[in-house]
Amino acid sequence: MSRTGAVLVAAGSSTRVGGSVPKQFHLLGIRPLFIAAMDPLLGLVDEIAVVVPSAYHGHAEEQLRVAGLLPGDGRPVVHVVDGGARRQDSVRAGLSALSHDIELVLIHDAARPFATRELTERVLAATAETGAAVPAVAAHDTVKREENGEVVATLDRSVLRLVQTPQGFRREVIEGAYDALGDRDVTDDAGVVELAAGRVAIVEGIPSNRKITCAEDFDEARVLARAGSALGDARVGFGADWHELVPERRLVLGGVEIPFEKGLLGHSDADVLTHAVCDALLGAAAAGDIGTHFPPGDAEWKDASSIGLLARVTEIIEREGFIPTSVDSVIVAERPKLAPFIRAMREALAGAMGLSIDDVSVKATTTEGLGPEGEGRAMSATAVAVLRSALTSADLESEMSGNCGGGKGDCGCGCGEGGSCG
Repeated sequence: MSRTGAVLVAAGSSTRVGGSVPKQFHLLGIRPLFIAAMDPLLGLVDEIAVVVPSAYHGHAEEQLRVAGLLPGDGRPVVHVVDGGARRQDSVRAGLSALSHDIELVLIHDAARPFATRELTERVLAATAETGAAVPAVAAHDTVKREENGEVVATLDRSVLRLVQTPQGFRREVIEGAYDALGDRDVTDDAGVVELAAGRVAIVEGIPSNRKITCAEDFDEARVLARAGSALGDARVGFGADWHELVPERRLVLGGVEIPFEKGLLGHSDADVLTHAVCDALLGAAAAGDIGTHFPPGDAEWKDASSIGLLARVTEIIEREGFIPTSVDSVIVAERPKLAPFIRAMREALAGAMGLSIDDVSVKATTTEGLGPEGEGRAMSATAVAVLRSALTSADLESEMSGNCGGGKGDCGCGCGEGGSCG
């Protein structure tokens, strides 16, 4: 059986999305975009070359390590490779990083996080048979050719196809085509084979396999990721925690330090609200509880930030195959007044879970002087968390539509063509 490798092209500067880092490192749910784009490759290939901007080499390695992808049991070998000035430079760097015995190569854009395993298997099968294959979908809109702001022709859309990735090639086919390319610019790898007079087969793509090119695309992708609670298998968990109030301790709730003469007693920072949220997440994933993962007798967690523990819990439930979609919580305390701090708590909790603040609710109430909370001797908190499992390709097909339009810009793969690279 042929050994298979993949090149994940994540080397662009992605100026159209905005922000201080390239879009391939922006979060989609709780994962960077480039890691989400690796999903359809895992389990189908023996090696992956992840091509990134040289300035983000270490950052990419750390993100892959956190995701458990550098390398582990049952995982492909992953190389992190510095990209070049143009897309073809980045792809060639990725090809060079793969072992010499790799025979079939998939080339995939990090800006396409919604490709599926089924699509990738179709591309691989056609590649093994024909030597080069690309997924493509029909052009349903009328397409016109423009010159100087005027229509000069209406094209026959029945013969037009919109090309996607991953694209597949026998290694000698794609490397030979790149050797013959010279200094010409290309926007996709199939185009390199075409210029070398090679044949490229087309397999049926999927409409949901869209590229994230601009900020509007990212907004839609995040909505789709959150929509899983209505589409996939929803899981609900409940968490509760209590801590004693004592002098000479910081009061930390939801990751926010609150001025008060007392604080909560505990091995970590004793953030009762965040602990309840952690247990709600773990409960929904049937993954134990906070004490199991962060034992109170372990010196490693002495005075630990509970918001940091929440970020770790989010990683744990991700490895179990779930993503948080919403959290509702209640703090029970007689004093101090917590209303001025609620929004900051929501922001901190949402940030640790990779959610929007609109997905996190924090409320505060009293017991009207009853019990240890009412007497000012303790605080308690409860939380409910909703998780979803991964979306299926059918879900993606039915939910995703639209695009951000054309125009020049860097699509994040290194081509500099604003999404025209396939």
